[in-house]
Amino acid sequence: MEKDKEKEKNEDADFDLFGLGGLFKGIEKLVDLAGKLEEKGGIRKEGEINFDHLKKGMKGVYGFTINTAGGGAPKVETFGNIKKTPEGPKVDEEREPITDIFDEKNEIVVIAEMPGIEENDIKIDLKEDILELSAVSKNRNYRKELLLPVKVLKQNLRHKFTNGILEIRIKK
Repeated sequence: MEKDKEKEKNEDADFDLFGLGGLFKGIEKLVDLAGKLEEKGGIRKEGEINFDHLKKGMKGVYGFTINTAGGGAPKVETFGNIKKTPEGPKVDEEREPITDIFDEKNEIVVIAEMPGIEENDIKIDLKEDILELSAVSKNRNYRKELLLPVKVLKQNLRHKFTNGILEIRIKK
C-alpha cells in the first residue's frame, strides 16, 4: 500500500517536472466545471440548427482551443465556419483556421492550420498590426483577421507552408 502511494507520488512529480501535471489538472477542472454547469442548467440545447440551406457536400465545422501558454489566464479561441448571427447560427463557405500567435523577443510568429489547400492558394496581407490570412481552393476556403501585439513592416514577413501548416515569421 505504501509503495503504491509512493509510486503515485513519483508519477505526479514526473508530470509536474514536464508541466503536464498542470495541464491535466486544468483539463480535469474544465470537465468538472462543465459537469457542474450542466447540472445547474448552464449548458442547454435550445432549438435545432437547420442545415438544409447548405450547398451539397458543404459541412459545418466548429471547435475551440484553450491556450494557457506562459502561465497566463486561459484564452479560448473558436474556429470553423459556423458563425453566430442575430437570426441564429449561419454556416459560411469560409472556415476560420486554428491560429496561434507567439510574441518572441525579436519576432512575431503566427501558426495557422489550413489543411486541404495548396501554398499558391494562400494570400497574406499585413497592415501594421493587422494580419489577414485567406486561402481559396476548389475544396476549402479560409479567412481570418488577426490583431498582432505590435506594429510590424510587411517587408519583414517571411512564411512557409508545409502539410497544411502555415508558419509566418515577422521581425519586429
